[in-house]
Amino acid sequence: MARVYNFSAGPSMLPEPVLRKAQAELLDYHGSGQSVMEMSHRSSWFEEILANTEAAMRRVLGVPDNYRIGFFQGGATQQFAMVPLNLMTTGTADYLVTGNFSKKAAEEAAKFGTARIAASSKDRNFTYIPDVKAVEYDPNASYIHICQNNTIFGTTYVELPQVEGIPLVADVSSMIFSEPTDVTRYGCLYFGVQKNVAPAGMAVAILREDLLGRSAKGIPAEKIPTMMNYTTLLKADSMYNTPPCWCIYMTGLMMDYLEHEIGGLAQMQQINQAKAKVLYDYLDGQSFFKNPVEPRYRSRMNVTFTSPTPELDKEFCAEAAKAGLLNLKGHRLVGGMRASIYNAMPPQGVEALVAFMEKFRRAHA
Repeated sequence: MARVYNFSAGPSMLPEPVLRKAQAELLDYHGSGQSVMEMSHRSSWFEEILANTEAAMRRVLGVPDNYRIGFFQGGATQQFAMVPLNLMTTGTADYLVTGNFSKKAAEEAAKFGTARIAASSKDRNFTYIPDVKAVEYDPNASYIHICQNNTIFGTTYVELPQVEGIPLVADVSSMIFSEPTDVTRYGCLYFGVQKNVAPAGMAVAILREDLLGRSAKGIPAEKIPTMMNYTTLLKADSMYNTPPCWCIYMTGLMMDYLEHEIGGLAQMQQINQAKAKVLYDYLDGQSFFKNPVEPRYRSRMNVTFTSPTPELDKEFCAEAAKAGLLNLKGHRLVGGMRASIYNAMPPQGVEALVAFMEKFRRAHA
């Protein structure tokens, strides 16, 4: 069967060269006589995989030496609790709520202190990003938290909150590695890997070293559960217990792909901008399908749209699946359709989607 175009928000498509590399090494990794899925995480083979993956990530993303990289289980959702447990030293933090996951992050943080909603775009159903320069931040905040790209609502930040002395913490799950990122503007970045990096089952956190060794106000550092303690896990180089070995290996293959086949994140950004332009230009050039997001804040990774009625939305998704365009149904909180066009979605997939949309429009207009 021919491969389909998978527009899922995650788990998402992986680049075919990455899958073929994993396939070729599946039964015998570098003469070890075993699969990465089988080998001990304490073996010299896996230690090499881990070291090479981190080194490649540092090169691709430009991670400075004073930042630590950790590979964790639990996905980005677990980071919603790990961040306040480890970083909410003053007992309060500012959260900018621009969608479902930033809302969930704030709710989780409220279990450990005050998660102050400094700004929100709920008033217009999360179709825009608040002006980060106009927000009144709490000078006592331990950090400012954002979800930089909102997978469900199809919005993204065009500017970042920057307040001297207050670290920025960002969930970058659905946009990381899609464009160059200045890591020094953040105190902490974290992301689930299943959207733009690797198979589901792992989160990566990148933290500035001076933020380690802390804990939420009123919670001694030694009382943080071991597997939720950044310092403990990072001191052990993500090997305190058995790490998500296969995800780390696949992340390494993705870093190699971005670095050597794509040529880096500037080139990846150009590809992604071109793909998004094709889809948004089509949406803007007709009136049957509509995109609700303010153009300035449109995501290049997750494109949301609707047809004239929910019934036609349902028919569109069913007919698209028959045409090999899968997982276009929008999130239940929004409805309509959503095309996630991450790094691995080839330009041909976006062109096929636009061609199908026009065919559907002509048949139902």
